[in-house]
Amino acid sequence: MRLGIMQPYFFPYLGYFSLIKHTDKFILFDPVQFIRHGWIERNRTLKQNEGWQYIQAPLVKYSQDTLIKDIEINNSTDWKGKILAQLQHYKKKSPYYFATIKVLNDIFSEDFNDIVSFNYVSLKKVCEYIGINTPIEIFSKMNLEIEPVNAPDEWALNICKAIGNVDEYWNPIGGTSFFDRDKYVKNNLILKFQNMKLDEYNQNRDTFEPGLSIIDVMMFNSPEEINRMLDNYELV
Repeated sequence: MRLGIMQPYFFPYLGYFSLIKHTDKFILFDPVQFIRHGWIERNRTLKQNEGWQYIQAPLVKYSQDTLIKDIEINNSTDWKGKILAQLQHYKKKSPYYFATIKVLNDIFSEDFNDIVSFNYVSLKKVCEYIGINTPIEIFSKMNLEIEPVNAPDEWALNICKAIGNVDEYWNPIGGTSFFDRDKYVKNNLILKFQNMKLDEYNQNRDTFEPGLSIIDVMMFNSPEEINRMLDNYELV
């Protein structure tokens, strides 16, 4: 079995979904300290005329040592409505605007108290739209007993060992220098790094903005076209 593990990101970019698609199980890793202004609470979409903007979920005030799994959403404002308003300019130029908004409305129709739950549901709904069937689980809800972790790269290693039937662990290419491959080899695990090749697509503007949220990709591409993009990677 191929396993992928990532922190629960907010409408992440294409490479995140490629990792989900090409693994057999995907785990949202949430028992570590939350880092402010990362990809867990926000992501980027196009601005109306040029450049990009953040869309985000507002958070309840938290202490510096709060874990990701304990981060709550501030529902005192209409943040879902604000996001939909920020995306309204896509309506004039995006062939899949209405299909994308339908997915978002389906997500936003539910109530969420914490960011992990929201990101979990949104990832599953987007995967369903694209046609990705990989099971996604939240680490803190798995009741998985793992060995003590002595180094950062041992979280994934020990999770693989605890699950028991994992043959390969896949990680984004950015973690190449972060992992000790020998540790995985000694435990009969193949460690692979996915190097995503981001294709340009027509955003109906002069300058292409790469690496935006999956929402932008969905606005301009059919699920079939998105799947072709998800398959454009190499393993290291």
